[in-house]
Amino acid sequence: MLQFILRRLGLVIPTFIGITLLTFAFVHMIPGDPVTIMAGERGISAERHAQVMAEMGLDKPLYQQYFRYVNGVLHGDLGISLKSRIAVWDEFVPRFKATLELGICAMLFAIAVGIPVGVLAAVKRGSIFDHTAVGISLTGYSMPIFWWGIMLIMLVSVQWDLTPVSGRVSDTVFLDDSLPLTGFMLIDTLIWGEPDDFKDAVMHMILPAIVLGTIPLAVIVRMTRSSMLEVLGEDYIRTARAKGLSRMRVIVVHALRNALLPVITVIGLQVGTMLAGAILTETIFSWPGLGRWLMDALQRRDYPVVQGGCCWSRS
Repeated sequence: MLQFILRRLGLVIPTFIGITLLTFAFVHMIPGDPVTIMAGERGISAERHAQVMAEMGLDKPLYQQYFRYVNGVLHGDLGISLKSRIAVWDEFVPRFKATLELGICAMLFAIAVGIPVGVLAAVKRGSIFDHTAVGISLTGYSMPIFWWGIMLIMLVSVQWDLTPVSGRVSDTVFLDDSLPLTGFMLIDTLIWGEPDDFKDAVMHMILPAIVLGTIPLAVIVRMTRSSMLEVLGEDYIRTARAKGLSRMRVIVVHALRNALLPVITVIGLQVGTMLAGAILTETIFSWPGLGRWLMDALQRRDYPVVQGGCCWSRS
């Protein structure tokens, strides 16, 4: 056991070096620099450009910038945003909470719908419902997130006017800093005792959670169906049926309980891959989370934000 722990700890250093080095290299390989981008169409003189680059420490050799970045990470300092001049960590925390809340709701949606649909598809193998569930899950897995999000906005928000188009809450929701704040809007609105604000937060959550949860939902449906079909063919299931147990008891107590292990494993893997989907989802719905924050920082070449955000989100 001790050797296993030591081996795992031994992987921490090369993993950390790999993440920081790749992130640093990819960010600095992008054409353009933050000073020129921040200047915009107005432009900037060569002298002023060199002065600002020196003030930001971007005139140093890349290896010096990398070691300064790694030293800051090791000391818990992710640097200062080149755009806002605010500490990266102070910007990271509230956006991480927004992404975490969206991710939890999306995964709960995927689990709540995916497992029952997968079980029912396995029980009704070969039926119209089974073929429909498999077909829709394959479509959902293959569907581009940005297209799916735009279609839902046009249909549900614009055409039917059922949900807000974008944002986390409406502008009418007042965030009182004197009240307890967890950073999770659904929880905070309940703590405040404001049912209208809670309803507003829920309505803003519906479409982003559905879009972000579509791919995990498709994977869960397929895995649940496959695992249930395998378990339903086992001898102990036939024995349970021979004992006269009800069909519901055989499915829920004996089959589903044993079929959930690979499903839980897949759910854990999907959680780790949701950040990529969150980038597109948050950009489409103007959700103030990590994905949109990193995308905006990447467009304006805000190196400390991209490096710090990627490092902590992958750790």
